[in-house]
Amino acid sequence: MTEKIKVKIENSLTVLLVSELEKSKKYYEDVLGCEVNEHWAIRDDFGLGFKLIQAKDLNDIRPNKGTWNTYAYVNNHTELDALFDELKTNGAIIVSEPNLTEFDWGVWKEFSIRDLDGYVIGFGSGNKNN
Repeated sequence: MTEKIKVKIENSLTVLLVSELEKSKKYYEDVLGCEVNEHWAIRDDFGLGFKLIQAKDLNDIRPNKGTWNTYAYVNNHTELDALFDELKTNGAIIVSEPNLTEFDWGVWKEFSIRDLDGYVIGFGSGNKNN
């Protein structure tokens, strides 16, 4: 009998249908700092990754309502603040400024931006209590 192999998934991409592929590519490159080519827009060795696809019909572009389309994490609040400053300086469309939420385990901090088609990308980090 053969032994089952547990496969580790290394990375994933969020697939986004966009209204104007070239404008979206430029936004993801200039604003989010992604490396963009004909296959994907990635940052930090697939820490953040997207597959941007030109929509054939604009009605197919459907950002999630009331929540994120993608959510990414950084190590700590200092890095999160630096990322917010970077994205804001680069011209990101800000949905929510960094805000704190306290939990029993510690403090969560997050902010979100949106792209040209209304897809919302959230970014967060947690600081645990000692």
